[in-house]
This record gives sequence, C-alpha cells and structure tokens, in this order.
Amino acid sequence: MKTLINIFLGIFAVLLLQSCVVSGRPNMDFVKHSEHDFKGARFASFNVPVFLAKPFIKRALREDGESEEVIALIKKVSKIKIMTVDNGNKEMLNEYSRYLNDNDFEDWATIKHDGENVNVRVKQSGETIKNMMITVNSAKELVFVDVRGSFTANDISKMINAATDK
Repeated sequence: MKTLINIFLGIFAVLLLQSCVVSGRPNMDFVKHSEHDFKGARFASFNVPVFLAKPFIKRALREDGESEEVIALIKKVSKIKIMTVDNGNKEMLNEYSRYLNDNDFEDWATIKHDGENVNVRVKQSGETIKNMMITVNSAKELVFVDVRGSFTANDISKMINAATDK
C-alpha cells in the first residue's frame, strides 16, 4: 500500500512540475494562431506554477518595499504565462496588437521608460477583469506576460500607479 501511495505521489509531482520546464517554442495564442513567419526570432516560454511562485513573489515585493495593497493583488492571480522573444520585430508587435483587438482587450496603460515601452491591456467580463496582457518591448527584445485571475479596475489601477511611482 505504501509503495502504491509513493508511486501516485511521484506521478503527481512529475505532472505538477512539468509546467516549470522552459520551452523554446512560443506559448502565447497570438503566435500559435498567426500566419506570420517569425524567422530569426528566438522564443523562451514558460508557465509559472502560481501556487509555488506566490510566496516568492510576495517576499520579493516586501523586500522591495511595495505596499501591502500591491502584495494583496498576488492572491488574485490564478495563472501566469511568460514568453520572451529575441530578435522580435515590428510585424510581431502589429500581429500581437491585432490579436488583442480581435479578442476584445482594452488598452489601459502605456508606460515609457529609458527606451522601453510597457503596455497593459485587459479583458473584462462585466466588472471583473479576467485576463491582463503585459508587453515590454525594447530595441530587439520583447517580453509578453499573460496574467489570469479575478481583478477589479481598482486593482489594476493600483498596480499601474505602483509601477509608475518607481
């Protein structure tokens, strides 16, 4: 019986940690469904196991001196996907923008700092924001972050204000 439980726990652990593996293939829907050829672009993608990452994120935010309001937002996150792209181009950003427009994402903020642009777009269902797409682009590197959860407009505003205050 003990062996059976250990085998079950081993299989469960392997399935659970499978999402921690970094992939060289894109994990964002706009790239998967694109007809554009992204030759020369190098992708690094991973899904963050939120239940494992939350304690580390909270501790890092506290060490950086963030307010407890911002730290409380972490509790509302249910899924995070991150994709970085080296040698991305303007066409990729245009494709991304079309994808977000076609899927009813609203532009909430664009923050420009030291040659980098941070763009925040959200998808609402009534008063609840279920999906937030954050894009950071610089000269040749792009970072796409897909955050899913249950947020309010006030939550997103607090996050944006905390980012712009830094």
